[in-house]
Amino acid sequence: MTILIFVVSLLAAMAIGMPVALALIVSGLALMFHMGMTDPQIIVQNMWDGANSFPLLAVPFFMLAGEFMNAGGITRRIIHMAMAWVGHLRGGLGFVAIGAAVVMASLSGSAVADTAALAAVLLPMMRQAGYDPYRSGGLIAAGGIIAPVIPPSIGMILYGVAAQVSISKLFLAGIVPGILMGTSLLLTWMYVARKDKIEVAPKPPLRERLSLTLESFWGLMLPVIIIGGLKFGFFTPTEAAVVAAVYALIIGLFVNRELKFGQLYGLMLNAAKTTSVVMFLVAAASVSAWLIAAANMPAQMVALLEPIMDNQMLLILVLMVLVLIVGSALDFAPTILILTPVLVPVLKQAGIDPVYFGVLFIMNNAIGLITPPVGTVLNVVCGVGNMRMGKLMKGIWPFLLAETVVLFLLVLFPELVMAPMRWMSQ
Repeated sequence: MTILIFVVSLLAAMAIGMPVALALIVSGLALMFHMGMTDPQIIVQNMWDGANSFPLLAVPFFMLAGEFMNAGGITRRIIHMAMAWVGHLRGGLGFVAIGAAVVMASLSGSAVADTAALAAVLLPMMRQAGYDPYRSGGLIAAGGIIAPVIPPSIGMILYGVAAQVSISKLFLAGIVPGILMGTSLLLTWMYVARKDKIEVAPKPPLRERLSLTLESFWGLMLPVIIIGGLKFGFFTPTEAAVVAAVYALIIGLFVNRELKFGQLYGLMLNAAKTTSVVMFLVAAASVSAWLIAAANMPAQMVALLEPIMDNQMLLILVLMVLVLIVGSALDFAPTILILTPVLVPVLKQAGIDPVYFGVLFIMNNAIGLITPPVGTVLNVVCGVGNMRMGKLMKGIWPFLLAETVVLFLLVLFPELVMAPMRWMSQ
């Protein structure tokens, strides 16, 4: 009964147009009244405790790092470097989009920011070259959702805090799945673009390619610094976010010299606005999480899944389908914050590693960013490219299918996820 009350109250609040964060508080209140707990201090205290978390400090700093990278020319240099190396191949601009998406994913951790940057630069170029604009937009959107999977990932920080698991291990476990997502897009693009009669760009001389790679050197060093620092214990994920922001600031101001002191206030304000949305969601979800535990909803979920608890693979498949459905209706952060406190006790009961599941969970939620009706990344591409959602969906489906196949392959072969994490522990 408590599960039904929570779900119905949450969906009803959202159905009347209430923001997700407020809908979470409303669903929490509904649970409170159902359980005979009417102390408003519960809401205030849990909102405060939920947001008062040291690991969550990584969120504003990674947001800020992304702002500095875009304004400081790091993103543009990476796109130009990818263009120099693969732009001359048949379907070359598609390969550029995929390569740039993978590299940028290792810098910012934000699907929306990466997609907006890629779409703004590459969509006009692909249109001018004669590529199908909707298929091009679909590829860029599918490439953008690699960002929450490859470290650093804001989604993994939220899951790590909510599930109380190591964020460093989550970061390491996301490397191979992120690369596999990029590989699936590469193979799919090669297949769908093989019949396009697009005039290929001339191959730049080796000296020019090396020069553009050298210009991108400082941007390419950032993921090396972050992963190396986490591996050898130089800093925590939160400290890594600070390092990323300061590094991007220094490179933008003094190396690339494209970032001006007068821009800093505006960039910090943008990062603060985005962070405030995420943190309010975290605070509101903390109320629901506490009441979910108080109402013993995880035990009820375990009871519902009791028939398949002994079969780990079947259980994960069922949970992945559930998350895929929920993720298509809710945005990225709310899905993580709502489902994590419900699902993690189920995982522990079934003996499933929460780090392994966390990577699949984040991938699944990232795929939700390119599925209607919410599809935040879809909306970004539609806005930047002035496209219609219906036609964009026709262009995106091969890439959406490819990434979904990768997700379910990782369910069948968990070693692909866990190998880098074991390397870290050595």
